[in-house]
Amino acid sequence: MTGFINIIKPPFIGSTKVVTAVKRKFSVPCGHMGTLDPMASGVLPVGIGKTTRLFPYMLEKEKVYVAEFTFGYLTDTLDVTGTTEKETGVIPTKEQIEKVLPEFVGEIMQIPPKYSAKCVNGKKGYDLARRGIEFELAPKKVNIESITLLEETKKNVFSFEIVCGGGTYIRSIARDLGEKCGSLAVMSALERTKSGAFNMENGVDLEEFVSSSEPEKYIIPADFAVNFDKLILTPYQSKKILDGVYENYGFKDGIYRVYNQTDFWGIGEVNNGILKIKSYVR
Repeated sequence: MTGFINIIKPPFIGSTKVVTAVKRKFSVPCGHMGTLDPMASGVLPVGIGKTTRLFPYMLEKEKVYVAEFTFGYLTDTLDVTGTTEKETGVIPTKEQIEKVLPEFVGEIMQIPPKYSAKCVNGKKGYDLARRGIEFELAPKKVNIESITLLEETKKNVFSFEIVCGGGTYIRSIARDLGEKCGSLAVMSALERTKSGAFNMENGVDLEEFVSSSEPEKYIIPADFAVNFDKLILTPYQSKKILDGVYENYGFKDGIYRVYNQTDFWGIGEVNNGILKIKSYVR
C-alpha cells in the first residue's frame, strides 16, 4: 500500500501521534515530512509505506502559513506555551510592522529556536533546553517568498500570511520581527494551509480519518506529490530494469516520475541516457 494521507492536524497534538494514527489504520510503516509544532494546526502529509522514499524529492516545496504574533513579551520557546523571559510596553503599529516586513523576504539567515529538533553535537535542541544546558544554534539560510500583514485581530496581536520554503521557523520570524520593531513578540497561533501539492481542500480532519471505516478513500496517489516529467517504460524496458540490466534507451538526462504501462514506480534519474530508479515505491 502506498500513497499519502493529508491529515489536517488539530492544535496541541504532536505530529508523531498523527503518524501513529495513520499507521494503525493501515498496519504498515508511515512517516511525515515537515513536522508541525504541537500547538500548530493544518496540513500534515503522511506517507504510507514506501511512499516515504519520495520525501527527499519534496524538500523544496512551497509552504503557506497563517500565523498570529503577539507583541509585548518573549518566551524561552518563542511561542505562548513557554516561560516569559522579557516584557516590554513598546507595541508597534500596523504601519511600523509593514515598514520592516520587506527585510524578511528573500533568502535570509535565521537562528532556529532552541526548543526545536535542530541538533547540537547529536543532541536535539529541545532536549538540551529542557535540561537547562546552555548552547547556541548556528544561523541557517531560509527562503521566504512573501510575508503579508493581514489584520490586527485584537490588542497587541497581528495575523500574517507567510509563504516560504521548507525549514523555515515561524517562531523565529516572530522573535526577529519583534526585535526589528523595537519590541518583543511570540507566536501565539499557527496554521499551515499548504505544503507542496497538499492543502486544506485535499486534506481530512484527524478525527474524521480515525473514525472512518473506509480509510482507503482518503489515500492520495503517491505521484500526486511530485511534478517531474513523466517517463513511461515499455514492457521490455520495465523487465530489463527489474532484472537489474541498465541499457541506454536514449532518455534525456534528468529526474523523472517513472511508470510502467499501468503503475507509478517512483523517481528515476537518467545519466548519460541510462535510467536508474532512485526512490522505488511500487
